[in-house]
Amino acid sequence: MFEEGNDLIIKAEIPGMKKEEISIDFAGDIVTISGEKKTEEKTERKDYYRVERSFGSFSRRLQLPMEVQIDKAAASFKDGVLEIRMPKSEA
Repeated sequence: MFEEGNDLIIKAEIPGMKKEEISIDFAGDIVTISGEKKTEEKTERKDYYRVERSFGSFSRRLQLPMEVQIDKAAASFKDGVLEIRMPKSEA
C-alpha cells in the first residue's frame, strides 16, 4: 500500500487467479481482498510420476491509513497483479 499523488494504492500479487474469483470489500477503514481458487482436472492417464493441484481460499484485511473516497475507487487485474486505486478524501 502506498501513496501516489492524490491516490492511495494497494497492489497485491495473486498469481493463478481469474478476476472473477477475487472479491474486494470495503467496511469503514478496512479493505478485504479475498478469493477462492478452484482447480480440478480429471486425467485418464495412469503413467504420471507427479501430479500437483492447487486450490483453496485466501483473505487479506488491510486497514487504510487515511480517509479515501471509496465511491471513486477503481480496481484492475492484469498478469496476476491486482491494483486498487482510491482517491484520498479532500477533508
